[in-house]
Amino acid sequence: MLLENKVAVVYGAAGSIGETVSRAFAREGARVFLTGHSLAPVDTVAADIASSGGLAEAAAVDALDEGAIDAHLQSVVKKAGRIDISFNAVAIPDSQLVGEYLVNLDLDRYLRAIDSYATTYFLTARLAARQMLPHGSGVIMTVGALHSRIGIPLVGGYGPAQALKEALTRSLSAELAPHGLRVVGLRPQGIDGSSTIREAFEPRAEATGLTWPQFQEVLTARTHSRRLMTLDEVGNVAAFMASDLASGMTGTTINLTMGSMDD
Repeated sequence: MLLENKVAVVYGAAGSIGETVSRAFAREGARVFLTGHSLAPVDTVAADIASSGGLAEAAAVDALDEGAIDAHLQSVVKKAGRIDISFNAVAIPDSQLVGEYLVNLDLDRYLRAIDSYATTYFLTARLAARQMLPHGSGVIMTVGALHSRIGIPLVGGYGPAQALKEALTRSLSAELAPHGLRVVGLRPQGIDGSSTIREAFEPRAEATGLTWPQFQEVLTARTHSRRLMTLDEVGNVAAFMASDLASGMTGTTINLTMGSMDD
């Protein structure tokens, strides 16, 4: 197993990506601590993982609250002895962020995405690093989006927020890699089977005039294989990147856009 005896903390574990990554980590042998803003959804996922033979625990953690994050990490270290992997899959509801042209967008709504995504990634990464540094190892991860590298209309501050996360990944790696820590990101576009792809469409439907099938066609037409990556494929890549087999990769964001964006 790729992650046998590893200890992983997943933020946003009730979302489509967070849940899938949590399950992939557990399947590969990690002890997974799932967190979410509300306990019930992550508790359900953790219980299902445990019923399948995995090691999983759930907790309610506000991933925008430094004190809450730190207290939870300390409890994890107390139980498991260390933290090997931190994965941030926190998502802000798209209805709060997208669906309006930039020229019509007020400043508060524009900054909401930038502030929220920057804050949660910075706090979870920084606090995890403080726990990892004494051990001289660890992997800090997050998930972004195609919007970080390509201009897409009607996404407000979401694109700049994802670009900021990629810049932070590089900066964190530059500082932490000499001490044995790796920092990497994943960059998918719309993921087949995820709740977020539908949430991304609905606020933009009126402005674009696209139907749901047309929106799906726009996304798949950009890819080389004329399909979107599945959740399971994202989970598999996340597990690999968190493992020692990816020890040579840091300071980078992995392109999971199925060719929609050429590197």
